[in-house]
Amino acid sequence: MNLLYYSLGIFLSLSSAHAASKDASKPDPPCGITSPSSGNFFDLSSLQVHDPATSKSKHPRQQSWNATGYDLGYNFTVNFCAPAIEKVEDVVGVDKDLWRNVSAYYEHDGKVFSIGQQNSELVMRGRKLVLNYTDGSPCDSGASKRSLGATELTAREIVDDDPKKGKDDDDDDDDDKKKEKHADKGRRKSTMISMLCDRDPLAPQLTLSFVGSLDECTYFFEGRSAAACATLNKTKGSLNPGGVFGVIVIIALLVYLAGGCVYNRTVLQQRGWSQVPNYHLWASILGFFKDIFIILTASCVRFLPSRRGYSRVQSGFGGSDGRGRGRGDSDAENRLIDELNEEWED
Repeated sequence: MNLLYYSLGIFLSLSSAHAASKDASKPDPPCGITSPSSGNFFDLSSLQVHDPATSKSKHPRQQSWNATGYDLGYNFTVNFCAPAIEKVEDVVGVDKDLWRNVSAYYEHDGKVFSIGQQNSELVMRGRKLVLNYTDGSPCDSGASKRSLGATELTAREIVDDDPKKGKDDDDDDDDDKKKEKHADKGRRKSTMISMLCDRDPLAPQLTLSFVGSLDECTYFFEGRSAAACATLNKTKGSLNPGGVFGVIVIIALLVYLAGGCVYNRTVLQQRGWSQVPNYHLWASILGFFKDIFIILTASCVRFLPSRRGYSRVQSGFGGSDGRGRGRGDSDAENRLIDELNEEWED
């Protein structure tokens, strides 16, 4: 019998490992990700704001999420894993065909600047959940120069006896500056949103805060929401923990019945229903439920109306009517006899 238990344990471990590998091979849904380190699933689709005209929600949100820019002098409009629902036009440095895909932007001096196009792929940085938006408007060259000011101050000429070497170093510095200027022209604004779990039931659905931007080219935000907490993978074809537990229980019962029947038949030489493991125990349990069913059925039958009772009532009413009718007929006969006697006497 110990061999049966060992085989059962090995079978269950292999089945669970196969199920885990099968789930791991499935791609994550849009705006969702499975942590490679902990295996937890994160889903930010509930933060996605849909167009009120096409939304199926009873109370759809009328605008995208907003974040205050504080000292920058402008505010930000952000949507998660979807374009902003506001009508975005005349975006600086972005093709007209891509205006409808802008997920984050801000308005400044009457101009609209994109800080990232739509992206529905989340990224795990250790235990941090991050959403990135890229390919926004071109970065401001003036801002890039301001960001490079600190590095330029640290540059010093190297004094050497060989004047040619100094010229070569100067040429290398000029080449590096040209490369940096060329790279600055090709840079575009981007957004990085770090999401934190907030389980406070009284907290709003999302608290989006602007952290900062060193060069006004990459913008950092921090979001706090219950949607950033680990949850269950609700994609089609996946099993929740309850379903996995149910499958394991069913497999264990099948192995128990099959292994018990084989053991009782081959080792104990039993036949018929005696081959079932613990047959007498299961038979007594079934007999107990059978007795309970009979008791409940008999109790319910007592409350049903009886036909005999109705027949008694009907016969009772019929008997009284018959007796009344009999008395009436005998009185009429007596009066008729008296009248006939009086006529004969006359």
